[in-house]
Amino acid sequence: MDNKNKILPIRDGYGRALLKLGETNPDIVVLDADLSTSTRSNWFAEKYPDRFIDVGIAEQNMVNIAAGLSLEGKIPFVTTYGVFVCGRAFDQVRNTVCYSNLNVKIVGSHGGISVGPDGGSHQAIEDIALMRILPNMTVVVPCDHFQAYKATLQLAELQGPAYLRLAREPTATITCEDYKFQLGKADILTKGDDVVIIFAGTIGAEVMKAVPLLHRKNIYPTIINMHTIKPIDKETIIKYSKKFGKIITIEEHLKAGGLGSAISEVLAESYPVKIKMFAINDRFGESGQPDILLDAFGLSAEKISERVERFLLEK
Repeated sequence: MDNKNKILPIRDGYGRALLKLGETNPDIVVLDADLSTSTRSNWFAEKYPDRFIDVGIAEQNMVNIAAGLSLEGKIPFVTTYGVFVCGRAFDQVRNTVCYSNLNVKIVGSHGGISVGPDGGSHQAIEDIALMRILPNMTVVVPCDHFQAYKATLQLAELQGPAYLRLAREPTATITCEDYKFQLGKADILTKGDDVVIIFAGTIGAEVMKAVPLLHRKNIYPTIINMHTIKPIDKETIIKYSKKFGKIITIEEHLKAGGLGSAISEVLAESYPVKIKMFAINDRFGESGQPDILLDAFGLSAEKISERVERFLLEK
């Protein structure tokens, strides 16, 4: 079944996956910090109340409870906004979960500036950087509803800590229900001969909207969805850097420490080429409608198209 281009919330994909896991694996437990309606973990709570814990506004405690549950053989999914679990509970994620390599899955919702009216205090734009620097941590940034569903199922099978980043706004789906997801292996969405664009997350909907705009300018990009930030797909990065000699990265995250930084690290060691990062410069987000914010930060389809064209004209 092909459901591409449906407008669906990525967090609904996560909620659906929790229900599936609850049905198939009795060791799955879910914890939330008073935000279960927003994160969709309330779906699991309604069906499996004996395996759900709402700790209240106590993210640090939640991570430690999850660590204890993992030591008893459970597979805990810790769910709240990315700014809270990555920022407020960083010490517990680092020293309790990652240091001991515990089997805890951390899910940070409301990533990026497309969170919109909640403003800079609730827009997680540094979470990928914080999570990917931690030893033992796997970091996945799905692009849409269907990818979030499949990634959640695979992370439940993975042994060890993992961070899954979700977004708030419904976005166009660019994969489908029958799509095969593989942790650590990037997806090639389009093939063109002019430039390679690598993105991560729901910004992919804007990237794909930019493709026909670029075609009108006779620019035909290869688009790559780098959904797994750690471990990153080095083979694909090196292959396409050799083919094109330059790379564009696009993400709803600070330029420092995110997808672009991760790719730059690979290239610096293996095959240095020119890289242009379309990301958030050294600033916080702000309150506003998601489409207006994406445009203001240079991440709307129109701005992506303009910036790609300018980059290709550079000497």
